[in-house]
Amino acid sequence: MDFPEELKYSKEHVWVRIEGERAVIGITDYAQTELGNITSVELPEPGDELEQDDSFGSVEARKTVAELYAPLSGTVLEVNSELGNAPEFVNDDPYDAGWLVVIEVADSEESNLLMSAEHYEDYVAVAED
Repeated sequence: MDFPEELKYSKEHVWVRIEGERAVIGITDYAQTELGNITSVELPEPGDELEQDDSFGSVEARKTVAELYAPLSGTVLEVNSELGNAPEFVNDDPYDAGWLVVIEVADSEESNLLMSAEHYEDYVAVAED
């Protein structure tokens, strides 16, 4: 399982790549493995406001639907429109082609509540026990 060091992670298995005032958001390798083959992704629209820890969409796999929870508050700038035709990108490449949204971060201090790769790896190890 992959835990890129440059990312931050939420307890809801969402990763964040901070890029200045923007953040790219997706689900973790662990999450996509647990869900199985992803068949569709429901995402917000550009311009939508996200509040930290509130639902902003969902990921559907063959046997389940998982809510997506915002790791940070902000305004949606972009959504990965490729996922409409190819939701499997989330399974195949969760940290690159499978990204979900880009937001303009409202409060950079919120990122201090997220986990480092090392802490997230420990977190999922406990979840698997």
